[in-house]
Amino acid sequence: MLAVNSLRVVSSTRPLLLLRNRMCVSKVCLSTSFPTKDTWHCNRNSRPLLKDTRLTYNINQSKTHRDYCTSLARLSCWNCKQPLDKTPAFFCVSCKVVQPPEEDVSYFKIMACDYTFTLDTQQLQKKYLELQRLLHPDNFTQKSAEQEFSESQSALVNKAYTTLLKPLSRGLYMLELEGMRIEEGTDPGADSAFLMELMEINESLDEAQTPEEANKIGQTTRGKLADLTEQIDAALRKGDLQTALALLTQMKYHANIEEKVKEKLCQFM
Repeated sequence: MLAVNSLRVVSSTRPLLLLRNRMCVSKVCLSTSFPTKDTWHCNRNSRPLLKDTRLTYNINQSKTHRDYCTSLARLSCWNCKQPLDKTPAFFCVSCKVVQPPEEDVSYFKIMACDYTFTLDTQQLQKKYLELQRLLHPDNFTQKSAEQEFSESQSALVNKAYTTLLKPLSRGLYMLELEGMRIEEGTDPGADSAFLMELMEINESLDEAQTPEEANKIGQTTRGKLADLTEQIDAALRKGDLQTALALLTQMKYHANIEEKVKEKLCQFM
């Protein structure tokens, strides 16, 4: 999970993690894709620097750049050795046993979500409940391989869900998928004028004497978060990753104020 307290961008390439507990029948194809409705395409043939990245949404496309090429790389069931029909495969279609988690599979694909910043959170929640019900460790024999795999799969689904649920963590994760490794350091987008504005908002919240005053600040903050969501989505559509990161930094601070408003309102109860 990405740390969001303080952010610094470092250019990186994502190493291909080894797939554990699986049998590869042929060579691994590093071309990747999401079977989504709203997708991105990115030219990665030669990308030494992130500033050369250009991403666009393409509607009604069946594939994007992030998935294993299953025609060349086929995974097999650890139990019956039969090829698995899809990625990720939670269960074998032949013997029905739980499969171990696959490394380097996008959270978007795990949760069967559109690869977009403005994803459908209701669909996300529905898929989460469905997977947790199917993968619950209590469904399998204790101390068995299936129970161990179900625990790992359930934990992975939970991490994917919590990452994609909130716009801030979702956006930072999408930047990571596009080659940005985000480390502690500086906060792009948090200039002196912006920080002064935040200080004034926090002071007004501290001085609020009634629920109405606190609610007014909360309403303004929610409006700013909505505007930031639109701006971040637009920046990602254009492939402007640096701008998207700066806007996500601002979103982090405003989201923090929103939480403080909730705490303030609790004091009036």
